[in-house]
Amino acid sequence: VAYCNTNGLIATKDTSGIYYQVIDAGSDEVPTLNSKVSVTYVAKFLDGTVIDEAYATTPITNPLNILIRGWQIGLQLIGKGGHIKMVVPSALCYGCNGVPGEIPPNSIIYFDIQLVDVL
Repeated sequence: VAYCNTNGLIATKDTSGIYYQVIDAGSDEVPTLNSKVSVTYVAKFLDGTVIDEAYATTPITNPLNILIRGWQIGLQLIGKGGHIKMVVPSALCYGCNGVPGEIPPNSIIYFDIQLVDVL
């Protein structure tokens, strides 16, 4: 909540624990867990440190059902061409294990995601 307030994120709390703001709802073409999604995104720790911006402008495509649970929930809230910002609790991203050498255990992560396409 503090991160959202400090960073101007007018967030809604999902029952899962994700805080999100839909910037652009996109089209009526909304992904399901069985969809492949093409996205651009930036990921940051709550202190502002960028974790990943390799795909900030070049889309990456994956089946939604293999992505972190936070993305599975959040991306189903927007359609093709949509834009969402999310603060995802550790349990819905990399959990108590984190990603060795990259993401510490129990990290809450901020994502700024554009849903480029639903395949």
